[in-house]
Amino acid sequence: MSHTDKHPSNKNKGMAQMQTDFTSEGAPAPMPSLTLNMKAIEAATRDLEHGSITPHYGSCRQDVIKLLNDALATELVCVLRYKRHHFTAEGLESAKIAQEFLVHANEESVHADRLARRIVQLNGAPDFSPESLTQRSHAPYDASLKLKDMIRINLMAERVAIEAYSQMIDLIGNTDVTTRRLLEDILCEEQAHAEELKDWLVG
Repeated sequence: MSHTDKHPSNKNKGMAQMQTDFTSEGAPAPMPSLTLNMKAIEAATRDLEHGSITPHYGSCRQDVIKLLNDALATELVCVLRYKRHHFTAEGLESAKIAQEFLVHANEESVHADRLARRIVQLNGAPDFSPESLTQRSHAPYDASLKLKDMIRINLMAERVAIEAYSQMIDLIGNTDVTTRRLLEDILCEEQAHAEELKDWLVG
């Protein structure tokens, strides 16, 4: 038996010291206590005319509404662009893709409706003004006549929408979970559109 083994208390003391050193040097700072903001909860009992908008939204609500209205404009322009391409795509090889343009248009219309509904829930006003629609949209309108050009511009627009929605999701984070989940749902469908358009473009 070694000298150290003869004094197990010394060994345990050394191990305890090593554990203490590791904790003091390597452990993360203690987490703040998980307690509710009772003042905000009490404030939620007032201003009942605000419906679901509670103090948690803070001052960012108007910023979220602005982001959603710009996304709404983008979806409406996408509906118009897809409809235009649906009705003007010509040739036997265009028939199937033209029909899919209509499917995309209808899905973008559903996105627009969901965004408008959420804006109203946030006590905002959805902006359907045609005068500023293309200026507010992240993606352009297009009147191309060649099928390849139609596919290319729609793919570009879907990629723009994907990037915009991804940034919006990051910006909103946990500030407004309901809006974030809505944007995540729409983003998923936009990604599916982009993959389909990519296949048509290289096919």
